[in-house]
This record gives sequence, C-alpha cells and structure tokens, in this order.
Amino acid sequence: ERAREWSTRMNLTTDHTRGIAIVRVGEDRLMYPLLSTFADSISSLVTGGERKVIIDMSQVGYVDSASIGCLMDLYRQATQAGGALKLAGVQKRVETMLTMTGAQNFIELYPDESSAVQSFEE
Repeated sequence: ERAREWSTRMNLTTDHTRGIAIVRVGEDRLMYPLLSTFADSISSLVTGGERKVIIDMSQVGYVDSASIGCLMDLYRQATQAGGALKLAGVQKRVETMLTMTGAQNFIELYPDESSAVQSFEE
C-alpha cells in the first residue's frame, strides 16, 4: 500500500511508509520557478493530515535563499500542525547554505532516508 503521485511540472515523488510521507526531490537545483510547485506539494500533504514528513534531498546539489525560506515556511507549517518536517540526504553544499542561514538550527537533517524514518520511531 504505497501511494505514489507524480508531479508534471517538477520531478517530485511521494511515498508513504509507516505513517510517514517521504517526498523525493528529483531535481539537481531547487529554486524558482520550481519552488511554488514544491511548496504546494508539501503544504497539501500537511493540510491533508500528514504529520510526519521527510524531504529526501539527495539529488539536490544547489538551493538558493528562496528555497531555504520555503523550507523554513514548510517546517513552520508542519510544526504548527503538530507534526514534523525533516530533511534526508542533504549534500554538503546545500548543508552549508542551511547552516549559513541558521535553518539547520530548526530543521533536523539526516544522512539518508532510513535514518530519518528511524528518527520518527524513536
């Protein structure tokens, strides 16, 4: 029972496992104009009742400041809904951006999807 939705405008796939929504970003650069599609996809999961969201960023080699702002907004949405949003597979360059902006003080980062999934089960 794995639901999979494909986005036409952006390479995003969503899987559900053990009550966790895992969103895989299949783009090497996360930035405008893809951000609105990305934000809408995650937002609709949260408003639709998902409380545990993992964004797998292992394909993403570059984010801009707008992406970081977007991730922070999504993090706040999930938190306000009583849930959590975590990032998995963040590449070094992206992690540096998250650190520079202070986003990593809020959003939990995990080296891979399985460790992020485990963190929800602890």
